[in-house]
Amino acid sequence: MKKNLGRVFFIIAVFLQASLFASTYEWSSSVNKKSAYVNEAIYLKYECIFSDKAELYSIDFNPRGDYERYRVEILRENSTIIDGKKINSYEFVLFAKKAGELEISLEALMKKTTKESIEETVIGRDNFKKEQVVKESIKQQIFKVEIKETAVQLVGDFTIEVKKREPHVKAHEPYHLSVNIKGLGDLQTIEPLVFEIAGVKVFASEIALKKHLSKDGVEAELSQKFAFVSDKDFTIPKLEITYFSLKDEKLQKLTIDAVDVKVESGFIKEELLDKIDEKKWYFELSYLYYLLTFLSGYIVAKVKIKREPKTQNRDAVFYKKIDNATSLDELMILLVLEDAKKYDFLIKEIEAKKITSLKKTKTMCREFK
Repeated sequence: MKKNLGRVFFIIAVFLQASLFASTYEWSSSVNKKSAYVNEAIYLKYECIFSDKAELYSIDFNPRGDYERYRVEILRENSTIIDGKKINSYEFVLFAKKAGELEISLEALMKKTTKESIEETVIGRDNFKKEQVVKESIKQQIFKVEIKETAVQLVGDFTIEVKKREPHVKAHEPYHLSVNIKGLGDLQTIEPLVFEIAGVKVFASEIALKKHLSKDGVEAELSQKFAFVSDKDFTIPKLEITYFSLKDEKLQKLTIDAVDVKVESGFIKEELLDKIDEKKWYFELSYLYYLLTFLSGYIVAKVKIKREPKTQNRDAVFYKKIDNATSLDELMILLVLEDAKKYDFLIKEIEAKKITSLKKTKTMCREFK
């Protein structure tokens, strides 16, 4: 009786599991543009709707990559059950690299657990090795998009903000300038900005880039900081970044205006000392007082008293600033301000990117003679 009962349960289980194999599915897809410019975002959506919950199905659909004619990014993917039906959706953003007719042909891989695998799991045989899966490659609908050429790689719509202080500094005091560009477009195509000015040391940070992918493309923000150091007046030249505006469908420019920086001379040692007027030289009793004070100071100096170096406090403040530095660029500026000649070697090494470890460089600053 027990054997018969067990066989009945087995047959019922197999029947219930077998019913799952009746799942059917249908794919649909769409593209939001029939024509686009090189590096303009093209939005693609794919959806697979099953006839039931489709517990035995899974889908591998990941075309993300950098191909010969285009680049694909995954925007989002989702799996849900609505009214007892499983729905898998996939959204991608594609960027064409070359002009001409672009044929977009993506493939998805359907995976289904087999009936035999279910039976093996239900029976629980000792010789069962692994789950059996049937795979089927589904070639999606082919889309053809006309890609139009642009004169530049940077495509989108952007704004620029240049932050700068008053153009007046003392000799060897850094003049700071920062550039911030944001908008809808792939800003990673922009090369780092470069200023070349004769007689001026230019310290430039690495580009900081933030970006967020949307169906309209890449929402991006780029920033770069600069410090200019000189002992005489100089001019930061005008720079222009050309891009193709999708809004206006023509070339536009982001402009960094020229800046004339006035550099005041630093203090000269001789200017801090009062000149002696020989005509007014005469002996006063007060001079004797100064002489005695000097002698008493000399005698005290001969007595060995342990004292902290006068420069200790100044060094401590400097080293504290070094310890608090959060980047090599910030550390380089501190060294320039402290003593550009003394730390010239370290400054050049950082500027040439031969030193990459912030921690190691801080240690070198303390040991540097």
